[in-house]
Amino acid sequence: MSKQSNLDNKVPSNIFKRFRVYLKNFKLAFLIAVIGMIGYSVIDVLVVAQLKPIVDDSLGKGNYEYLRLAAYFIVPIFILRGILNFLGTYTVAWIGNNVVMQMRQQLFNQYIHLPVAFHDTHGTGKLISKVIYDTEQVSNAAGKALLTLVRDGAFVIGLLIAMFYYSWQLSLIFILIGPLVAVIVSVVSKRFRVVSRRIQDAMGNLTSGVEQVIKGHKVVLMFGGQTLEDKRFADRNNHNRQQNMKLIVARILSVSSIQVIASIALAVVLYVASFPDLVESLTPGVFVSVVVFMTMLLKPLKQLTTVNSEFQRGMAACLSIFEVLDQDVEADKGIHRVDSVKGQIEFDNVTFHYPNKEAAALNNMSFLVKPGETCALVGRSGSGKSTISSLLTRFYDNQTGEIRLDGVLLRDIPLKDLRRQFALVSQHVVLFNDTIANNIAYGSESSVSREQILAAAKTAHVTEFLEQLPDGLDTVVGENGFMLSGGQRQRLAIARALLLDAPILILDEATSALDTESERLIQDALDQLQQNRTSIVVAHRLSTIENADSILVIEAGEIVEQGNHPSLLAQNGAYSQLYNMQFGEEPVVK
Repeated sequence: MSKQSNLDNKVPSNIFKRFRVYLKNFKLAFLIAVIGMIGYSVIDVLVVAQLKPIVDDSLGKGNYEYLRLAAYFIVPIFILRGILNFLGTYTVAWIGNNVVMQMRQQLFNQYIHLPVAFHDTHGTGKLISKVIYDTEQVSNAAGKALLTLVRDGAFVIGLLIAMFYYSWQLSLIFILIGPLVAVIVSVVSKRFRVVSRRIQDAMGNLTSGVEQVIKGHKVVLMFGGQTLEDKRFADRNNHNRQQNMKLIVARILSVSSIQVIASIALAVVLYVASFPDLVESLTPGVFVSVVVFMTMLLKPLKQLTTVNSEFQRGMAACLSIFEVLDQDVEADKGIHRVDSVKGQIEFDNVTFHYPNKEAAALNNMSFLVKPGETCALVGRSGSGKSTISSLLTRFYDNQTGEIRLDGVLLRDIPLKDLRRQFALVSQHVVLFNDTIANNIAYGSESSVSREQILAAAKTAHVTEFLEQLPDGLDTVVGENGFMLSGGQRQRLAIARALLLDAPILILDEATSALDTESERLIQDALDQLQQNRTSIVVAHRLSTIENADSILVIEAGEIVEQGNHPSLLAQNGAYSQLYNMQFGEEPVVK
């Protein structure tokens, strides 16, 4: 559930008001940029404004001294113009890049603090697209759009002032087009915002498609899915192209419309100027200056209209980013600090529903695991075994009932303190594109030595394949450990858990990726890992849990049987059937 934000129905003014907060830290830089850009435009206006004295005085009256003065000053003036242009352009780019860096950092920080439920319901590709593509659109709004808005805006104002100074009658004709231009800009702005949002969604789908195919490359090759994936990507790619073309069409039509209106105003000026009696003091210099001013206005007006599309894309991107930033992070209201727990776990009538699902994953579940005991969870896939470990680590919060650790409610313990009590070894091992040593020490990096890392690696039988790697512990494993086999990755995960030395161990199908030899090699490591620890073992292979202190047989989120291995076999119930299916023989009570 997201926070109530100031984006009230996606009102553009509220989005821009919030975006301006990012610019507050750059007030001095913004002032320097404005001085540079306005100075640049003022010089351009002043240079063009010299047409009248050149035409009327120097050329008309034969006073060439003014031309000689202009020759002396033109180079220094353009050097100053270049300095001011650099000052404005560089500073605006610096502000834009800093704003984007800040937004990207906020997004990343938000991603790593959002609850698991958010990531379960949002595609990775779309979230990456927000960090890369959407923030880039904000950069254009904060950089290019701001630069054009201030510089060309100042240039337009300067030209209008000069026009009115020389001939207010002719200039007034041009000003009459202002309301028409404003109407066009208003209508087109709405179109820009709608299409820009569609482009962001299309980019998110495009990124997601690429990510899925790259991650599932082997599956695509194995099942001959190249043609299917190629067509899917072509459809998404074409949709993205269509949305971009809609934006381009809107931009072209708006620019062309404004230029046509401006040309009509220019035509009227030329027509009025053909009747000198209608305009007082119309000299050749005044006429040439006003016409040149009007002609020069066409380009900045085009730029200002074009930049509107960049600005609207930036605001649409801001909305997309703010929607993520407004999501509630993990609830962490715990005040009961703990250093190291004994490890007693108690579920008391716990019921849990996954978001947007009617059926309960766990239903009125109650059980007790005493400190140092091993509790095994068995049952069919989807019965709710892994949900128990997700609730223990508070990846999710149960809706009803209570979960206690050493008699303390989980929600009363700060998340960092709580998760420090658990070491998790899952069937889905996550490794980072880093060295083996750093992957083993992940989460314990500041408090462990090289010798401790090596000891954990030895216990988990990691050292047995280190000799085959070029740099031993310093070998970079690649993205998610692609250089290693499934069994080798699993051993690294066990070494990481050994090094963490947490009082509670969760083994979620920890040996599922191992062959028989690898399982035999590390079974003793798991035995050592479970010593003097409370262990929650989720297992399909019943042979790995025969020595568990208690076994819970779970079906449809409920405990249907509970006991140790011999007692459950003696009941000849659900556990006995599972055992018989795996070993292909009648269960024998040991």
